[in-house]
Amino acid sequence: MRGLDDTDRAILRLLLEDARRPYSDIAERVDLSPPAVSDRVDRLQDIGLVRRFTADIDRSMLREGVPVLVDVRVEPGHAGEVQQALDAAEPVDNVFRTADERIVCTAIVPDGNVGAVLSDAVPMERIDRYDVDLLADTTWSPSLADAELAPECAECGNTVTTEGEAAELDGTRYHFCCSSCRSRFTERFEEMRDGIES
Repeated sequence: MRGLDDTDRAILRLLLEDARRPYSDIAERVDLSPPAVSDRVDRLQDIGLVRRFTADIDRSMLREGVPVLVDVRVEPGHAGEVQQALDAAEPVDNVFRTADERIVCTAIVPDGNVGAVLSDAVPMERIDRYDVDLLADTTWSPSLADAELAPECAECGNTVTTEGEAAELDGTRYHFCCSSCRSRFTERFEEMRDGIES
């Protein structure tokens, strides 16, 4: 698997500034042809680094509720479940999970009723307590810096280097640090899939 080079990083920075920027504009800035930029973006999507292109909406221009920051203390062992539930909840914008299994999210809450939003999204027995702060403003400034491409091996959890491999199974791309991990994972995956289909 090829890593990120300076041109990849320059393309990513330009897309972070404006995801709708034409490839011809990016090509001029990185000294490539538009098809070469398209190929690089396609590769970054194929490996899963670029997941989607989104719109950055200025919520201050909409009247829809009260902007809040919610700090949720979760029952031990349920942080991942709560994170996924809140991530899918309509009024929630951003969800963060800390190493100590706290969930912090931003949301625009109709009528300021955070409890109702939480109980609609998550079984309340999973939550120990939550604190709410009124937000005055938010900004989103994604940064790439000099980050290296380092996906996690789907089989063993090691970092996948440029010598790693990838496989697409049932429409999902998985990364592996070596061919042994890829073989073991693929074999188990196919056994489970065949068992479900039987």
